[in-house]
Amino acid sequence: MEATIGKGISRSRRMPTVYEGAGSTQELGSAAFPVEKSLYILERSTSTVERKEALSSIGRKRNRDLLPILIKYLGDENPELVMQAVRGLLVFRNDSKVRIQLERLREHPNDMVREIVERETNGQKRLVDSNHRESPDLLKNLVVEGDVTQTLMHVPDESIHLTFTSPPYYNARDYSIYQTYEEYIDFLEGVFSQVHRVTKEGRFFILNTSPVIIPRAGRKYSSRRYPVPFDIHARLTSMGWEFIDDIVWAKPEKSAKNRVAGFEVNRKPLTYKANPRTEYVMVYRKKTDKLIDWNLRQYDWDTVSLSKVLGDYERSNVWNIAPTTDQVHSAVFPLKLCLEIVRLYSFVGDLVFDPFAGSGTLARAAVGLERYALMTEILPEYISRMKQQLTSSLTDERPFQFLEQPEFAKAANQWL
Repeated sequence: MEATIGKGISRSRRMPTVYEGAGSTQELGSAAFPVEKSLYILERSTSTVERKEALSSIGRKRNRDLLPILIKYLGDENPELVMQAVRGLLVFRNDSKVRIQLERLREHPNDMVREIVERETNGQKRLVDSNHRESPDLLKNLVVEGDVTQTLMHVPDESIHLTFTSPPYYNARDYSIYQTYEEYIDFLEGVFSQVHRVTKEGRFFILNTSPVIIPRAGRKYSSRRYPVPFDIHARLTSMGWEFIDDIVWAKPEKSAKNRVAGFEVNRKPLTYKANPRTEYVMVYRKKTDKLIDWNLRQYDWDTVSLSKVLGDYERSNVWNIAPTTDQVHSAVFPLKLCLEIVRLYSFVGDLVFDPFAGSGTLARAAVGLERYALMTEILPEYISRMKQQLTSSLTDERPFQFLEQPEFAKAANQWL
């Protein structure tokens, strides 16, 4: 079935738009497609795909006389057309008039337009960063006891390859009491902005959180549920983390807090509350104008080969992993979850960081996969648990070092 767009132009649902005339056929999007037909589509078609292809045909001609058309569509309301016009103009980026037009797009409201212009007008940055795969020796297999904000002040810029953490629950534990929810979110924002500073270009920060339920104060009052992952997300993206993936960690229903019991008895509408058996594992990448391939090229072939993900892996964003109990820590990471994150988002020899280390499960996973670990933790009982876990089960050539925060600050000032 075909629909006529203009004289000599036909569009098939299965075939690309073509121009038939003078004994020849030219495909829409090619340099051979006539300018007048491209303009007809640009002005009359409502299809973004067709209009992009029409603009592509104009750009592919590389004709200076057609620059006004491309410049005109830099002001289009559709950002996809703007980006297509930019691609056509980049051939003439050394033309002062074209460069002025492109520079104006640095203030464009669409973030992808801004990113393309920033990348293409700034020129190529260094292709190899000799320090990318390296990290300070002092930080390798180190546990620091003390306040994480004080500790991070002494961690150098771009020294961490991967951070995976689960922050303390808002007012759900004695060690995590804040006067207001806003104060709690502000605290997390401060920590994660420092994590952004110490993370290497283009590398990953993975945050495990879930909504928190605060029990009601009495029968006359309601409980309160705070959407932690949704409230922290906007703050993370504003500080320079690019959102990559949302992984749902699904636990067995028997492990969930029972919120449906009341509804089960009376079945009255409006009283239903689902049993929460999921947590969010939100994946972010430190924003960069470089693609993932650039990060891969910072490693030699042997390291990449040793780091390949072999065996089974999760193909969807729903990970069914049972929770783990610990004799000291009440909300410990499952080792399986940590192993999956480490092997999927880091290389052998990388430095993995957990600012809220708890009993140190991430460290066990990191070292077991031939990575190094940096852990920070404020509670002495968890530090003691880490000493048990990390000294009795590991035979790594670099044993763990345990320092209190003032000791670490002094060592960092001397060695980093």
